[in-house]
Order: sequence, then C-alpha cells, then structure tokens
Amino acid sequence: MATTLTSPTPAPGAAGEGPAARAPRRRTGSAGGRLLTILTWLLALVFFAPVLWMVTTSFKQENAAASTPPTFVFEPTLQQYADVLAQNAGPYFANSLIATGVSTLLVIALAVPAAYALSIRPVQKTSDVLFFFISTKMLPVVAVIMPIYVISGRLHVLDNVWTLVVLYTSMNLPIAVWMMRSFFQEVPSEVLEAAQMDGAGLMKTLRSVLIPMVAPGIAATALICVIFSWNEFFFALNLTAAKAATVPVFLMGTMTSEGLFLAKLSAASVLASLPVVLAGWAAQKQLVRGLSMGAVK
Repeated sequence: MATTLTSPTPAPGAAGEGPAARAPRRRTGSAGGRLLTILTWLLALVFFAPVLWMVTTSFKQENAAASTPPTFVFEPTLQQYADVLAQNAGPYFANSLIATGVSTLLVIALAVPAAYALSIRPVQKTSDVLFFFISTKMLPVVAVIMPIYVISGRLHVLDNVWTLVVLYTSMNLPIAVWMMRSFFQEVPSEVLEAAQMDGAGLMKTLRSVLIPMVAPGIAATALICVIFSWNEFFFALNLTAAKAATVPVFLMGTMTSEGLFLAKLSAASVLASLPVVLAGWAAQKQLVRGLSMGAVK
C-alpha cells in the first residue's frame, strides 16, 4: 500500500513564505529610517539656530538687533565689523594665537610619549598614573586662581602671554594623554613586532611606525586642545590686563553698561569663531577618522 508524503504547510510569517512576508518589515524599517533622519535634521537645526541668529544679528544696526519683537527683514551692513576692527583687535587675536598654538604643540609633544608609555609599554601602576592625570581636572579652576595669581605676581609674570601658555598646557595635557592612549591601544601588536624584527629602535618605531598610524588621533587631540585654549576665559581674565589679553577678554570689552551692543558683540563673536571653525574645516577628514578610531572593532 503506497504512502503519500506531503510537506507540512509553512506557518504564517515563516521563511517559506518568501520575500512577500518580509516586505512589511522592510517598509516599516524604511519609514523608521526616514523618521530618524528627519529628527536628526531637526535637532541639528535647533543646535545651529543660535549660530545662525548670531551671524544674522552681526549684519544689523543696533536698534534692529535689540528690537522686540525681533526684526527679520533688514538692510545688511558691515558697520559692526568695521567698528570691531577699529578697536585694535589685532593684539588680542595675536595673543590668542600664540597661547593656543604654542600650548597645543607642547601638549602634543608631551602627550605622545606619555601615552606611548602608558599603552604600548605600560609602566607600573598604570591605572594610578591615569587616575592622577584625570584627577587634576576635578579641581575647580576658581579654587586655584588665588595661589596661581600670587605665584605669578612674585615671579613678575602677570599680564604675560607665556604664563597662559604654561597654564593652557597643564590644563589640556591630562585630556590629551587619555585620548592619545586610546589611539595607541588600537595599533596592532603585530606591527610593533615586525618593527622590532627589522631592528627598529624605540624612537625609530615611534617616529616612523606609530605616529603615522595614529596621525588622525593626533589631529583630533590637537583640535580639542585648540578649542579649549582658544575659548578659555577665566585665566585670561584674571591674569592679564592690557598686554596679554586674549580674544574672550576682548569680547567682554564689547559689552557696555550704556547703549546698545548686541550687533557689535555678534560681529566680534563671529570674528572670534572663525579661526576655530577654519581649523576644524581644514582638519575635518583627520578629525572624523581620529574620533572614530576604536569605535568599530
């Protein structure tokens, strides 16, 4: 007696139904992706709105900048930029460039070997050393301004741009060491072993092998240090006067107790933001690569 074999009927939603069963899920995912894109753009616009408003206000007259409700239709003018440049802003920008540039170079020069020692060639009690570095960022700046001011006064280095260089270097060095250490840890150990087999010494390996591999991380770390140093206000306000004042101090000087100053302050803020924006734009490829190192294993 012949037995007829029949295949079981696939359950609804099973793989046997083919692409037709998965079509609704694809449409749902596509709709979710579009919604996420729209929300991302909206969030980006919310964060960019103050910057756009600052740039727009810098082209207004003072009465239009301070009007209530806000004025959206106006005749653009460059008078505010001319007034800012007429206030002898050059020395302030020069001081910021010196303090930011020199301190960033010193931070990178010190952070690279320190991070190398703490990652690829660990020293004893590496975790304690790292905690000591980051613990220096836990103390509020206002708690140390008095001893720094007294020491600077006795050393006759008040209102000196090189005092800011030393302070900015010490301020950014802990963060730079932590960042560079994470970048060095992404270097494959096989690369170091190959360099040792080829007879490369410590400095040769660091200079010719490691630094080219972590160059995006160095660029990202340097840009972070530039932003922190360029925007630093507390030390510059309390330790400088006329000779070593930086751009943030200059911005504060555009505000007056009498009269209107919103348009002029916006113009000065745009000029103060340009160097950092241009630096980020020039290093954007290296910055994205550096900040994404280690994100994907």
